[in-house]
Amino acid sequence: MLTKRVIPCLDVVLGEGGGCVVKGVEFVNLKNAGDPVELAKRYNEQGADELVFLDITASHEGRRTMIDVIERTADEVFIPMTVGGGIKTIEGIRSILRAGADKITVNTTAVKDPSFIKESSDIFGSQCIVTAIDCRSNTNIGDPNAVNIIKNKFGKPAWYEVVIYGGRTPTGIDAIEWAKKVEELGSGEIMLTSMDADGTKDGYDLPITKAISKAVRIPIIASGGAGNIEHMYEAFAEADADAALAASIFHFGEYTIGQAKEYLRSKGVPVRL
Repeated sequence: MLTKRVIPCLDVVLGEGGGCVVKGVEFVNLKNAGDPVELAKRYNEQGADELVFLDITASHEGRRTMIDVIERTADEVFIPMTVGGGIKTIEGIRSILRAGADKITVNTTAVKDPSFIKESSDIFGSQCIVTAIDCRSNTNIGDPNAVNIIKNKFGKPAWYEVVIYGGRTPTGIDAIEWAKKVEELGSGEIMLTSMDADGTKDGYDLPITKAISKAVRIPIIASGGAGNIEHMYEAFAEADADAALAASIFHFGEYTIGQAKEYLRSKGVPVRL
């Protein structure tokens, strides 16, 4: 049986002094959580399976700074790193991989130009390409874009709509259909964030996570809403996720990676200790 992965997520804001890790609710009300390289070293030592870095400012001016963060982290940690935020070109992917990342994640660019997924996976291999899908439940089930109706995390009939630009812009795209499409285009994984859950610490959005896990064959990384290690167990046991992403519970010292993995193993989830 394949082991399930525990992945800390580092949302990085870039500045003149380098970068800092922040955490907020639905990408706003951000709190400083520390230096990205130091946090990455801590998680490496604690036994994280992978790391995800998201450049949430993603400005052109900040890209060089992010490359520096990746290079410094790659010198210190020896687990796979996925990097995303503002990636729009093949050359952008190449520079991030060259700096020491193992995978990249694309979101808005992929929605606006789906051929970018195919082109990048053809060049770098599908194992390098993670498509991030941000979505939000939409209870307007009469919407012509509503292809798949499920009960949302609040128990109401809804479809899940893909959103871009940090969750601010709805696209009219059904998230389950989009997941099938990105798999077909060559994405090796999906990082799924429900904006209804992100930063709330009320638990992952299990209905959409399970629905997409059933709809595709590629791994699903559950993201958004982890408030405790029980929530991580639910993502695996109830929603069939392949990995669970978390931020606040690790950044602010509520749990270590080791504590999370020991708990998951005690509940019968196969993890690498």
